[in-house]
Amino acid sequence: MKSTVAFTAASLLALGGSAEPIKRTAGTKYGLPLVQDKALVNSVHLDDLLGCAQDLEDIAYATSRRNRVHGTDGHLNSVKYFVEQLKSLGDYYDISQQEFTTEATIESRASLTIAGETIDAGGFSFGNNGTWTDTPLVTVADLGCNAEDHPATLEGAVALIARGDCTFVQKITLAGEKGAVGAIIYNNADFGVAAGTLGGVNDLIPVGGISRADGLRLVEQIGNGTAPTSSGEFWQYIANVTSYNVVASSRHGDANNVLFLGAHSDSVEAGPGINDNGSGSCGLLTIARQLAKWRTNNQVRFAWWTAEEEGLLGSEHYVNIASEPELDKVRLYLNFDMIASPNYVLGIYDGDGSSFNLSGPAGSAEAEKLFEEWYKSEGLPFVGSEFNGRSDYGPFLDKGVPCGGLDTGADGIKTEEEVALFGGTAGIWHDPNYHSARDNVTNLNLDAFKATSRAIAHAVATYGRSWEGFPARNVTSLTRRSSSNKYNYRSTPRKSRHV
Repeated sequence: MKSTVAFTAASLLALGGSAEPIKRTAGTKYGLPLVQDKALVNSVHLDDLLGCAQDLEDIAYATSRRNRVHGTDGHLNSVKYFVEQLKSLGDYYDISQQEFTTEATIESRASLTIAGETIDAGGFSFGNNGTWTDTPLVTVADLGCNAEDHPATLEGAVALIARGDCTFVQKITLAGEKGAVGAIIYNNADFGVAAGTLGGVNDLIPVGGISRADGLRLVEQIGNGTAPTSSGEFWQYIANVTSYNVVASSRHGDANNVLFLGAHSDSVEAGPGINDNGSGSCGLLTIARQLAKWRTNNQVRFAWWTAEEEGLLGSEHYVNIASEPELDKVRLYLNFDMIASPNYVLGIYDGDGSSFNLSGPAGSAEAEKLFEEWYKSEGLPFVGSEFNGRSDYGPFLDKGVPCGGLDTGADGIKTEEEVALFGGTAGIWHDPNYHSARDNVTNLNLDAFKATSRAIAHAVATYGRSWEGFPARNVTSLTRRSSSNKYNYRSTPRKSRHV
């Protein structure tokens, strides 16, 4: 469950090969047996999960950009792959491709030198292009969330700001209002450079991200009276692109009582995105394929969302164009984002708010309990994941839909307590390869991948059979959550368990 896992993944792939579709005879399927929990769970195999993951990596690496950013060939071919796999099952699913057009960061580059020293730096999605040369670096107080944190000396300078508490947009807007020509945000985690999205095209000052260690070192230098100068170049190519959500609904089952499961299918620009989120995508595809051997009493719907990495845009588009009566038929939405992190935890969305004091609509607590009881039955430890809407379940929460889900950690820091439960290394990210070119097949944790996927299968079998004990949707009294805060744009680590 530690460093040997990556070797095991590579070894299995060398022996295995890509996922093969389950061959089905076309035509309506009569007489299928009702889905059985143990049988569906036991049909989830690592060979299938890894075969799918390898296919997605191959799709990415077959393109010049070597990624699966939404709207690019890498993502469009990923969409084609999911559709073809689902169509190979005959007519078990109604399959639709929901077209969506928006801006996306297609390519970028970043360079930064301070006092002549090259600093590892990265850009932010939708950051503006800009260069500066030999420009003073000025520290912003606290976390840069208030106007008074930004000194008058920022006029004509570059702002050095800590990550945390408020949005990136808020920080650099305030810096720009004081006359800063650029901003550098340093991370609040010990591993990696600060990175994220500004949520869309804007007219803000250019911004880059650096590591916590470099940021604190520069703060100390400035505090000691040194006045380092910086030179930076941050460039992005942003274009309008079209991509697709893939939605597959079982023809069996009550369409007025839908179990809805989703995972995003796109990656960031830096790499193929195999844990983030090929893992969740492949977990769902593997289960969708196996479910085609069974009938269900309740409709089961799967979705592979586009443009999550640009700010949950694909799932947000889905809920925004769906009618309220259609959304009211969804008894539960379950989300799966990053389920094979190398330095993993087994995280369950904290639907009852007992861990993080953020609860969801009625039914969210029951979803959490289902996963807790299943992990207990398997002798597996688990922890709560903050129910903050920072993945594709956020738009469903905003519409009052009960939600749940699983993850294995992203850029949250692993604690000693978590090491005692799961092994691994304390003091570094749950996924040290998060949003990098190293997010590939060989760095998946197989134990986490299998355990989480089997838990998903358990949920599908349970709710596919019956909603017994699950609260009814009281749609006339739903309190819709405010959607004014786009959770994905917050400057706290996205998809992390810790704020």
